Amino acid sequence: MANLKYSRQREAIKEYLANTTCHPTADMVYMNIKKTYPNISLGTVYRNLNLLAEHGEIIKVSCGDGSDRFDGNKQHHYHFICDECGDIIDLNIDSIEHINTIANASFPGKINSHSVYFYGTCENCMKSE
Repeated sequence: MANLKYSRQREAIKEYLANTTCHPTADMVYMNIKKTYPNISLGTVYRNLNLLAEHGEIIKVSCGDGSDRFDGNKQHHYHFICDECGDIIDLNIDSIEHINTIANASFPGKINSHSVYFYGTCENCMKSE
């Protein structure tokens, strides 16, 4: 894919995502970027987030409830999504890349990658119960 033309606002979005582990929504990114670029529009943030995700510069995490969250950590890793509060947490687990081989064994095509989300209750929600 072709390189993206440089944009200060886009770079600020990438930098913000690279320095947070909270997996923010587009609205959260907007509220933070607006502090530096007060004239930026929410539409510009949405367009840049989607463009960055399409180009593999960030990861878009689709939560299944219609909302998307964004992750600046491009390394292959897995996510836990809390059913109670909706938090997304990076899981520090061994790779399960071998799942591609297992899936290919029973699939007539070719599987190149996978996406796995783990769901349950996070530690904070369990403490508050």
